[in-house]
Amino acid sequence: MKEALNQVNRDIVYSLCQYGMSKVWRWGAEVGGNLWRTTGDITDTWESLKEIGFSQIENQPFAGPGHWNDPDMLVVGWVGWGPNLHPTKLTPDEQYTHISLWCLLSAPLLLGCDLQQLDPFTLNLLTNDEVLAIDQDVLGYQAKQTLVEGDIQVWVKKLADGTSAIGIFNLGDTTQGYYFDFAKAGLPSHLHLRNVWKNENLGSFVKGMGLKIPSHGVVFLRQIL
Repeated sequence: MKEALNQVNRDIVYSLCQYGMSKVWRWGAEVGGNLWRTTGDITDTWESLKEIGFSQIENQPFAGPGHWNDPDMLVVGWVGWGPNLHPTKLTPDEQYTHISLWCLLSAPLLLGCDLQQLDPFTLNLLTNDEVLAIDQDVLGYQAKQTLVEGDIQVWVKKLADGTSAIGIFNLGDTTQGYYFDFAKAGLPSHLHLRNVWKNENLGSFVKGMGLKIPSHGVVFLRQIL
């Protein structure tokens, strides 16, 4: 297939969809794949989102420009199969986690919803320029899980300008107060940070910062120079 596609005089995105079998991320680029599914199908439940999204660890070194790990489509908005669509079962905080994590993973953002039924909340999720810029950063680096403390996970994505995007996720069932220790996550001790969902500069922090993270939610930050 790679040889045949190389003979075509137009751009084609070649997606390998065999659900992560045979560790496709290890050989997908060699056969001409531009992206490859890394898991089974996602559904619009927290259990599915958590299992798929937070398991993208082993495949991290194999993502990069032109060849991407694909943890499946986005399940926000009106979703389903055939004529029987329904509003996503994910809570708003779970949807913020969904989009944030996929952007940190440099994942293809494939919409699995009815575009004719986009409500204002879903439209905001899908059109936040600062969030999308992290997914589309030209370095093409897939975030690493750098810290796990109980229900809290920290994922860090290196960006082309030398800074980082940071997701602090609460996988627990209750809101948690959390002191984010920069050194534990492998980050510099002095950071200027911006909340990308709120489009708000937070200021400068030394060694760490206190956070309040909702259940199944995220604080999504970008380091600024």
